[in-house]
Amino acid sequence: MTAAQGRLDPLVRGGGMAAWRQIADAIESDIVSGRLAAGSRTPPEMQLAERFGVNRHTVRRALTHLAQSGLVRSAQGKGTFVEPRPLAYPLGEKTRFSEVMAKAGKEARGELLFAQHISANAEAAEALAVEIGAPVLEMHTVNRADGVALSLSRTWLPLPRFSGLDQLFARKGSLTKAYSKLGVDDYRRLSTRISARPAEPEEATALAIPPGKTLLVVKSVNVDPAGVRIQATQSRFVADRVELVVER
Repeated sequence: MTAAQGRLDPLVRGGGMAAWRQIADAIESDIVSGRLAAGSRTPPEMQLAERFGVNRHTVRRALTHLAQSGLVRSAQGKGTFVEPRPLAYPLGEKTRFSEVMAKAGKEARGELLFAQHISANAEAAEALAVEIGAPVLEMHTVNRADGVALSLSRTWLPLPRFSGLDQLFARKGSLTKAYSKLGVDDYRRLSTRISARPAEPEEATALAIPPGKTLLVVKSVNVDPAGVRIQATQSRFVADRVELVVER
């Protein structure tokens, strides 16, 4: 048990600041000072309730506030964890999720949520430079670093060239590795557009964040060495977990 977990911290009563806010400020102080390290689990609600002399409901409200501020995240059945500092995520001509995570000392893994063959709508057709209605593989994925979800992605790829790539991705957990199995050993970024918006309920659930949290939306198009468009992706990054760095 650490000093932060074991000491008794009586709250200031009648001072105009709600008990839950005082608890949130105290826990935030522990995080900022390093007493609660990034990635570590916060003390259980009951232990915090004993520490501050309050009920668990008050503690729960404090933790909810900290989660909404991006300082902690709750994992169902596992507890509440201190969020790591935002990862620098460079956006350049050759952005590779696995390489970015490796440089940051993180274990990267892409997970296929589902895939389907569709007819290209106007947006997909323009991004891939194909005819509207052309066959396209649509993949929905989540990218994780050390098990923490950083982004959700929807990717379009032209068919029949990339038929089966979804199955390769499911096994490899990496687009780069899946591409190599289909003869694409290199690719580069053609264009990148960045915007922001609140997370929708389904996105929040998949990313383990509260609904309404800010997402950084990155729309990109990649081309093969011959300049042929092979991939159009919309990635939604959790704004509290990454810092997008645009490289020249």
